[in-house]
Amino acid sequence: MASLLSPFPLLSLQPPYHHHHSLKKGVPCLVRDSLSSSNSIPQVVVTRESGKNKQIIKALEKRGISSLELPLIQHARGPDFDRLPSLLTDKSFDWIIITSPQAASVFLEAWKAACSPKVKVGVVGAGTARIFDEPVQASQGQLHLAFTPSKATGKVLASELPDNVGKSSSVLYPASLKASNEIEEGLSRRGFEVLRLNTYTTVPVQSVDATLLQQALSAPVLSVASPSAIRAWMNLIQNEKQWSNNIACIGETTASAARRLGFKKVYHPEQPGLEGWVDSIMEALTAHEELHRF
Repeated sequence: MASLLSPFPLLSLQPPYHHHHSLKKGVPCLVRDSLSSSNSIPQVVVTRESGKNKQIIKALEKRGISSLELPLIQHARGPDFDRLPSLLTDKSFDWIIITSPQAASVFLEAWKAACSPKVKVGVVGAGTARIFDEPVQASQGQLHLAFTPSKATGKVLASELPDNVGKSSSVLYPASLKASNEIEEGLSRRGFEVLRLNTYTTVPVQSVDATLLQQALSAPVLSVASPSAIRAWMNLIQNEKQWSNNIACIGETTASAARRLGFKKVYHPEQPGLEGWVDSIMEALTAHEELHRF
């Protein structure tokens, strides 16, 4: 398994991707005013795996917010990856439960390898559902997206997933090796028969460019989209005892992980998702500027 190396001079895995764009309407005055005196420092660090940050960068651009891309994690195949296509071929399930965009991508790869059997899918939220948009349209009814909970968390999904009255419902749950047991335990308590497969895992990137890291340490806000990313950041800054800037999390699960690690200035939306995440980033930026304006 890959591990984070020391945050001192390292080779970068990829070219820096540093965004700084002109200001637009909708940015709080305090944030706008700060840019003129700190143009060289990005306002927000985006930390999803390489190639997955474009959406959040674009959303921040629309608010006139500069960002620095510093991927902290990468995905790898999990121990059960090879079992998924054969299971989809040989057995039918009442539900397939998908709880992240990466889990969706891994599932769709296996589903196609299994010759696209007819399945009914429940997803945790809108971000995960978007991964299914094109495959559902092309599947001619074989891929049915049938459920999204009222709140995009595993706990709510497990409490709201429709069951078969009078008989047990079977669930296939392809997940990250790092995911908690919250969903299968919640569903099992309700009488569902759950088979979990750890189809992928999340590991820290192997190295981080030292110059990018120094820029990231200066940025007012770190944005994170998973507990794995916040743990990777914690490992990366273990020699930076004075770092105490704001953290904007995509949702409650990641925010809880950040607080458990001892971070104090943690922001997150009530409903996980891109729009709420951007709002939390703006809230974190405004709080930083209010604290430092004098």
